[in-house]
Amino acid sequence: MKIKDRPEFSSKPKPVTFSADTSVAEAVAEMSKRDIGSVVVVGPDEKVEGLVTERDVMKRLVNQGKDPKTTQLADIMTRELRMARADDDLLDWLRIMSNERFRRLPVIDADNRIVAIMTQGDFVSYTWPDLIYQATQVTKATVSSNYPILLIVAGILLYSLILIAILTAWGSGYSG
Repeated sequence: MKIKDRPEFSSKPKPVTFSADTSVAEAVAEMSKRDIGSVVVVGPDEKVEGLVTERDVMKRLVNQGKDPKTTQLADIMTRELRMARADDDLLDWLRIMSNERFRRLPVIDADNRIVAIMTQGDFVSYTWPDLIYQATQVTKATVSSNYPILLIVAGILLYSLILIAILTAWGSGYSG
C-alpha cells in the first residue's frame, strides 16, 4: 500500500510552514493555536529545509536557556530529514520510522515541496484488519500466478497418496 492510499493522507490539512528566519516564539504561538506538534521550515522557493518539532523546542531552546523571541527556527530546526513521496510504500516507512525512532514524516512532491506530514499515529491506524486484508491480497496474487505449479504439485501428492493406499491394501492382502 502506498502512503497516498491511506485515508488520512487525502484529508490532511496543508502543513504549516515558516521561513528559517522566523522567531521560535512566532512558530510556537502558531503551533499552540492550531494544536499541532511541528512546523516545516521552507526556503524562498518553498522547498523543505527543515522541521521544528515540540522536541526541538524543548531540547534546543528551553533546555539551553535561549530566548524564543530572538532565536530563529534555523537555530533549532532538524535539518537532516527523512522525507517520503506519496507513492512510497507505507509499510517500508512504518518500519523505518520505528527503527530510526522519529514520529513525523514529511511527504514531498517531485520539487521537494511539502505536501503533507504523516505521523506515526497515522500509520498506527494501519490496523490488523488492514494487514490481514493486504496479506490475503498478496496470497491470492501469489497463488493465482503460480496456479499451474500448484496444480502439478497437488496432482503428484494425490497420485502418491492413492499409490500408498493401494500398496498398503495390496500388502495387507498377502499377510495371511
